[in-house]
Amino acid sequence: MRPLRRALILDCDGYETPLFSADGRHMAIRGNAYDNSVEVFEFPSLHRVLATTLCDPSPGYPYPQEWLDQMEAWSRHNIAFGPRPGVLWIATPAGALVEVDLETRQAVEHDVLTGSRLSALAATATGELLVAGSGGELVLLSVLTGSTLSGSTQTRTTSRDVSRAAAIAFLEATAEIPDDGDDLETHLVLTDGTRTWEADDLATVTAASATDPTWLQLQAAINKAQVQSE
Repeated sequence: MRPLRRALILDCDGYETPLFSADGRHMAIRGNAYDNSVEVFEFPSLHRVLATTLCDPSPGYPYPQEWLDQMEAWSRHNIAFGPRPGVLWIATPAGALVEVDLETRQAVEHDVLTGSRLSALAATATGELLVAGSGGELVLLSVLTGSTLSGSTQTRTTSRDVSRAAAIAFLEATAEIPDDGDDLETHLVLTDGTRTWEADDLATVTAASATDPTWLQLQAAINKAQVQSE
């Protein structure tokens, strides 16, 4: 196995493992080390369709205790894709599940465990949602889709076909890093879900704005310092 040239770059560190929807059309990433962020990308395009922070943005170091309490109240494993395509579920400290339509950006809140913080959320292989509460509760929820049992089976079969097609499309749009490609940065084509950078672009960039990703600001500062020292 070798890395591929096409890669997604995130702003900092501390992210959780990427989570794919059953049909492979979306990928959600929970993180990061400094914010309770949620980002969702289309696949195979890697176009970002959702970026949000679940609590107040980081005020910077030293962190106020009130903000730390708010930050730690949110589970780091609180997102899941259910059986319906294009829908992300988010578990909250208030005991509710938030259903987010990724196309319309509409959100609906569903009470699950009133008075108990939701400490984890996952989806089963058959599409149910499994919710854990801070009081030791474990709840299995069926998401109503309006389909018969046979219809649900057809949906799962279709999802496998769609996800397989998405994976093939991604592979066809990129290439493997060569055997002698020890320096990944000279081979990767990076995207943050909005813009794309070739390796040569990043080697020469010397200016970045405060609204650019942190990693790009650092890269620009390093390149600028190198140019000035020559």
